[in-house]
Amino acid sequence: MLDTIESTKFSHVRPGDTAFVGQGLRDFFLYRDLGIAAATNGRVIAQLVRANLPPEKGTGWHTHQAEFHIVLMLKGWAKFMYEDKDTLVSAGDCVHQKPGIRHYLYDYSPDMEYLEVTGPADFGTTDIEPPYDVPAPAAWPVG
Repeated sequence: MLDTIESTKFSHVRPGDTAFVGQGLRDFFLYRDLGIAAATNGRVIAQLVRANLPPEKGTGWHTHQAEFHIVLMLKGWAKFMYEDKDTLVSAGDCVHQKPGIRHYLYDYSPDMEYLEVTGPADFGTTDIEPPYDVPAPAAWPVG
């Protein structure tokens, strides 16, 4: 544990320090790095995730190879399937995604933004065969 403490750095990221970029797991989201992966030498990542494009197909069914994963919805809402449970996650809600849970983010509001904290920082994602049917996303308002 002493090695972990000694190798962890102080980090302070302000809103203007890092920008939302489209270089993340999904091209229909934008991601803003909060500096935690660098500060923890890859043990944890914290990032803001924001809607960028309407949810045509969503994420598809997948699992993550992560020891820890939470989503804290800051703005808007997102609809997930967690296993066979349809789940609306609204602003203020916090979800702990247990390791290996099968899930699918299939719909979200245009203003959706959430904080994602995951360990390790370079967690893997595996697409899986659909175990359950998923509702179609609603169309975003035009204009």
